[in-house]
Amino acid sequence: MNQDQEQAVLSRRQVLAAGVATAGALAGVVESDALAGQSAVPHKLPVVFLPHGGGPWPFVALKMGAPHELQAMANYIKSVEKLPKQAPKAILMISAHWEEAKPTVMTGANPPLLFDYYGFPPESYQLTWPAPGDPLLAQKVRQVLESAGFRTDGNAERGFDHGAFVPLKLAWPEAKVPTIQLSLQRGLDPAEHIAMGRALEPLRSQGVLIIGSGMTYHNMRGFGDPRSVPVSQQFDRWLQSAGTAEPTERNRLLTQWAQAPAARAVHPREEHLLPLMVIAGAAGSDRGSVSFAGTLMGVSLSAYHFG
Repeated sequence: MNQDQEQAVLSRRQVLAAGVATAGALAGVVESDALAGQSAVPHKLPVVFLPHGGGPWPFVALKMGAPHELQAMANYIKSVEKLPKQAPKAILMISAHWEEAKPTVMTGANPPLLFDYYGFPPESYQLTWPAPGDPLLAQKVRQVLESAGFRTDGNAERGFDHGAFVPLKLAWPEAKVPTIQLSLQRGLDPAEHIAMGRALEPLRSQGVLIIGSGMTYHNMRGFGDPRSVPVSQQFDRWLQSAGTAEPTERNRLLTQWAQAPAARAVHPREEHLLPLMVIAGAAGSDRGSVSFAGTLMGVSLSAYHFG
C-alpha cells in the first residue's frame, strides 16, 4: 500500500470514528424529567425571538413609552403561549442579559429571580415567577452543544434575569412549565451563535420550546430621541428582510448584520440582537415570519417566529 492509499484509509477511519463518537454522545444523552419516555412529538415546536421591553415592565408602572405601544407589545408576548400546536414540555430561554466565556446552562432545580436592574420602585424587587428548573434538560443541552464542538459550563445558582422572567411571566403566568436558561458566549460572534442554535434544533422535536429574548433596537441614548425614529426604521426594514429570507441566505445576512444600514446606530453593542442568531440557527430549514412589528418610545421593534 502506497502513502496515498494509507492516507485515504486513515481519513476514512477518522470520519467513521468521529461519526461513532457523535452517535455515542447523542445516545448517552440523559432524558429530562419533562421529556422522559417521549423522545418525539407529533409536531416540531416553533422557535421564537421576542422583545422583552425594559426593566420590570409591565408588572410595575414605569414612564416608558406610550400606553398603546406598551399594550401592543404585552399582548404580543402573551400570545406566544398559544403559538405551539401543543403545550411545550419545557422551555429553553436565551436572554440578552447573560453572557459567559463559554455557553453556560442554568442547572438549578428551583431557579430564583435575578433582579438585574437598578433604580426602580421597591415592588420591582418583589416579583415572583416560581417555574421549576430542569437539571436533566440542562445536562442534555450541554451534551448536544458539546457534540457540536462547544465547550460548556453549568451554573446551579443562576436565577432568571429580567430578559427571561418578564416575558415568561407574561406568557406563562402560572409558571408550571419546566424552564432553563442558556447564556450567550462572550465575543458575541454571530456565526458562533447561529451554530449554537443549529446544535439545539433537535430539541424542538422533543417538546422543547426555544425562545430568544432581546430587542431589535437597543441604543439607550436613542430611546425618546426623534432622530432615532428613521434610523430604527431603516435597520428594521433590513432585519425583516433578512429574518424572512431563505434559510441559507438568512443566516449569511445575520452573520454580517453589522454591515446593515444603521446597524451600529441601532446596536452600539449587539448583545440584544444575538439571541436572534441562536433562534435562526435553531430554525434549521424553517422560514421566518415577522410576528410583531411595533414601536417603543417611537423606535421600531420586531419579533420573529420560525416553524
